[in-house]
Amino acid sequence: MSAGSRRWRDRCQVAIYLGALAVGALVGWLAPAAGPGLEPAINPVLAALLYVTFLQVPAAELGRSLRDGRFLGAALAVNFVVVPLVVAAMSVFFPAGQALRLGMLLVLLAPCVDYVLVFSGLAGGSSRRLLAATPVLLLAQMLLLPGFLFLFLGADLARVVRAGPFLEAFLTLIVLPLALAWLTQAWAARHPAGRRFADAAGTAMVPLMAATLATVAASQTPKLHGELGPVASVVPFYVVFLAVMAFAGLGVARVSRLDVPAGRAIVFTGATRNSLVVLPLALALPDEFAVAPVVVVTQTLVEVLGMVCYVRLVPRLLP
Repeated sequence: MSAGSRRWRDRCQVAIYLGALAVGALVGWLAPAAGPGLEPAINPVLAALLYVTFLQVPAAELGRSLRDGRFLGAALAVNFVVVPLVVAAMSVFFPAGQALRLGMLLVLLAPCVDYVLVFSGLAGGSSRRLLAATPVLLLAQMLLLPGFLFLFLGADLARVVRAGPFLEAFLTLIVLPLALAWLTQAWAARHPAGRRFADAAGTAMVPLMAATLATVAASQTPKLHGELGPVASVVPFYVVFLAVMAFAGLGVARVSRLDVPAGRAIVFTGATRNSLVVLPLALALPDEFAVAPVVVVTQTLVEVLGMVCYVRLVPRLLP
């Protein structure tokens, strides 16, 4: 496939994702009774999405990503050093309310591993290197997120967050899809049927992403009734985060002396957040924190629109 064809395909993906979010939000707003029934579908469709995402990462690429020390070091630094510092500075001004703050912290402290690849590729970023680093970023965020939350929330964390949902999400949404993807790769390497299956599964990426976004939007939009004001108060923080991280990511890329495609990828990984993976954690919170999942989903809406701007901005920042 030519570079022009890939860019056209990726631009179509962006339109599909925006359409899926819009349709899901419309369904959730017009038929709020459907929301609770759709929530149980989030984890299965998300696990399927991560499976096909990991399927694009050959096991050999993981070893290569670990050897690509400069890029991997920059990706880890921007996500787990720079981002927490930016969030710490912003958190002083976060809206009042523990549920709002917890939802914002959950989503802002976890780097994206799925549609960031599409947007990074559209801006000329090295999506291949970013894809190879995906398992490391996932593992690192699951190990570090509880510690970050404790630093921000202190003793209050133990009263509202249980370790069980974190462990369950890690096993079902990361370990299991990753293991199945690598088993599929081993099958594909030895049998034509396995190759055909892997190729077919790879084509499911876009519809699965669209289904995930639509399901999430439709299931969480009904919770906006009566909560629109508090949820709207978090939007400016998400916009500021995107603006700050564009230049913070640029700084990390330059300090790391990366080439232009790798540098653009670093800007994108620092700015995009893992709302889809942390959403099950937010859904597992006690009932009095029901607004936290809506805060997480709101970040997705802001971010997808922000990424459309990033696609035009980042090539100018790193020409």
